[in-house]
Amino acid sequence: MKNDITALPIFRCFGYRTVDPSEKKFIFANADGSDETVTMRDIFTQTNRLSHALLKAGIGKGDCFTLLMRNHPEFLYALFAALSIGAVAVPVDPRSKGDKLAFQINNTASKGILVSDECVDSIREIESNVKNSKVIGVLYKKHHGILPFKEYPSLNEILEKENPGLPDKLTPYNPKNPVQIIHTSGTTGDPKGVVLTGDRLRAYGVLNKLVWRYKKGDIPYTGLSMTHGNAQSVTVFPALSKKGVMAVIGEKFTKSQIWDICRKYNCTTFSLLGGMMAGIFNEPPRPDDRENPVKTVISAGTPKAIWSEFEQRFNVKIFEWYAAVEGGLAYKRPGKGPVGSFGKPNPLMYRMRIVDEQDRKVPDGAKGELISKLTFGKTSVNYFGKKKASSDKTRGGWLRSGDICHRDRHGYLFFDYRVGGGLRRQGDFIQPDVIEKVIGKDESVSEVCVYGIPAASGAPGESDIVAAVSPFAGKTIDADRIMASCLKNLEKNAVPGYLQIVSEIPKTISEKPLSRLLKDSFRPDAENVIKF
Repeated sequence: MKNDITALPIFRCFGYRTVDPSEKKFIFANADGSDETVTMRDIFTQTNRLSHALLKAGIGKGDCFTLLMRNHPEFLYALFAALSIGAVAVPVDPRSKGDKLAFQINNTASKGILVSDECVDSIREIESNVKNSKVIGVLYKKHHGILPFKEYPSLNEILEKENPGLPDKLTPYNPKNPVQIIHTSGTTGDPKGVVLTGDRLRAYGVLNKLVWRYKKGDIPYTGLSMTHGNAQSVTVFPALSKKGVMAVIGEKFTKSQIWDICRKYNCTTFSLLGGMMAGIFNEPPRPDDRENPVKTVISAGTPKAIWSEFEQRFNVKIFEWYAAVEGGLAYKRPGKGPVGSFGKPNPLMYRMRIVDEQDRKVPDGAKGELISKLTFGKTSVNYFGKKKASSDKTRGGWLRSGDICHRDRHGYLFFDYRVGGGLRRQGDFIQPDVIEKVIGKDESVSEVCVYGIPAASGAPGESDIVAAVSPFAGKTIDADRIMASCLKNLEKNAVPGYLQIVSEIPKTISEKPLSRLLKDSFRPDAENVIKF
């Protein structure tokens, strides 16, 4: 039993009865050009070592622990270890900091934190605000060149000493047991923690059979954070579930090097969010743009304006799709349906409708909220500690997306915008009040209103962010200081693209800012607008 590799719960999840220990499953491409190869044997031994380490740290069945790191093999081992001991991993976007980071740790009552060296400063800043959670270990990567932190245990040393065999307290795979909690972007308030059970991991494997259809010899790539449902559902678990498929995982996304990475590892497909595609397209053309091994780009939110040109320039086909961590799925295979559509639901998986505020179906071409329902089984969402929000999300047995869409007469679906006008950049929904709080701390700023304008990239539903500010009497807005503060205190996606200086922020009679008036007067080349 101790050395029975097929007994590892993550392998049981995908029905493995035999495992080739030497089979390569993942290559982690580091930011400095080096890489780390992960075999099935590595998954077995390192997952076991982390399982033992977590148990010794007092984390067992039902306990939560936080994962704060970029894409490293140890992230996967920790997630698989949660499945082994019945614990619940809480993957947190490595860009998170401040109140948002502290909230996600406290919200889930995490008992411990596994953090990589590049994220330790973010933990240090909020340690006094975190309840009942301590750093279990810091992961060090040689290419980062970061010296060890004396006040924290080294995860590298812990793993070197730990038992590579299966733990005595092994939890048999149960598809109904919680495995991880992934927080939403928190568009309208604090992020909600979506509880994902073991059957979700298995469903990601089924996605490959029904949707992605990776074949033996395919090599998918992602540079998206593994804390995001996209990386897990499109790349990590489909590759793990399919024999003969190896995935390449970038430490972080880099638009200038993505084609070089795909050439180096002979990747046949990669996954993107729409705004990223625009960034890649805006890179200077190269003579070898079409000379790459990629056949299909799996994208969520491809800008219609560059769709066809992107395919032509890079000699690829776009597989467009739509989903959310709470559920719902539609997709459009390359060459099928109209450019700009994210396709249709698979009738074996989901039914989808577009409805008005009274839940009445709207005519073709009309805009309404997209709602979805499982074809078989109950449609439900479990927001951690939020029963009412969970039931409201699936009112009437239908999952409420919060996305305004329309469909054409052939049933193809199109995204228009987010309910409430939430700001979205590169697939992440941004909370304006978080940005306003940071900018409002500047001594020169009297009032601030953050809003969005259509993204210059053309990505559907995405915005470029404008921060309109008015100064205190006798003060002058210091744009450089505000920019420095934003870069220090905000996640990269939340840093405004423009600063709009106005004498006062227009308001309604109830003192609510009138962002539409600011938007109407906004011009990128106006004298009162500074581009960051």
